[in-house]
Amino acid sequence: MDTTDLLMKFARIGARLKVADRPSRRFRAASGVITLDVRADRNGEFFEVVSPGGAAPEVAVLDVRPADRHLLLLVREGGEKHKFLCGHDERHWFVAAVPESAPVGTVRQAKEALKPAEVQVAQSHLGLRAEARNRRKNAAYRRQGEWFFLPVPGFAVDEGLVLRNEPLRRGNGGKPHWVEFCYRTGGETVYVCSRHPNGVTPSQHEKIIAGNPKAKGWGWQVMRRNPGVYVRGGVRHADHKTIVLHGWHRVLMNTEDQSRAMRNVAFLD
Repeated sequence: MDTTDLLMKFARIGARLKVADRPSRRFRAASGVITLDVRADRNGEFFEVVSPGGAAPEVAVLDVRPADRHLLLLVREGGEKHKFLCGHDERHWFVAAVPESAPVGTVRQAKEALKPAEVQVAQSHLGLRAEARNRRKNAAYRRQGEWFFLPVPGFAVDEGLVLRNEPLRRGNGGKPHWVEFCYRTGGETVYVCSRHPNGVTPSQHEKIIAGNPKAKGWGWQVMRRNPGVYVRGGVRHADHKTIVLHGWHRVLMNTEDQSRAMRNVAFLD
């Protein structure tokens, strides 16, 4: 790992980078050797690459886009390789794991690979140019962080089943995005708590309680896993500018959950 080169590449997008040899918290290559994260100190946010002593993985920057404040990072160790999009979105730096099935080599390709298939179809159908596809708001969708919102003209709902001020969140304990009006269909009923953030099925929940009576006090919530979710009105999050959706929009999460580096992330609503 060429630390000097990495520092220079991250500096080109206006970011600080620290290389450490202690465990981090969030992103981990499948081999468990390298971890990536965004941390903060008294000088603000910085990217952190953690490589435990004795490990000799390859970490290299494949593409740098200073004007866009994004770069594409490759992590290769043994027979495994993973790519991460590192960049700035509205107010904060982020790291996004790119699905290994996507043959990407540039920042633009990584951004496209992180879009759900439905989003890619919608923007192709409308003939959006590359510049428009890169925006958080265009004719095909709105985006806030990792969530995409596709307009569904004429979508009819049972108003009696519309919920107000509902959270959209992954199963990784992150801060939720709050939506003003929410309607959901289908999905799987799961029980969620801090010890099981991705949820367990009702039968699994019963086994947990039977095996440990104290588990009743773990603060379980009944939620829907991978439901069809539609929202309208305001969508707010502390790290992003509030957006307002006029009419019903289908909610889709980016494709990070398809990468092995983020394989434990689920869509919970």
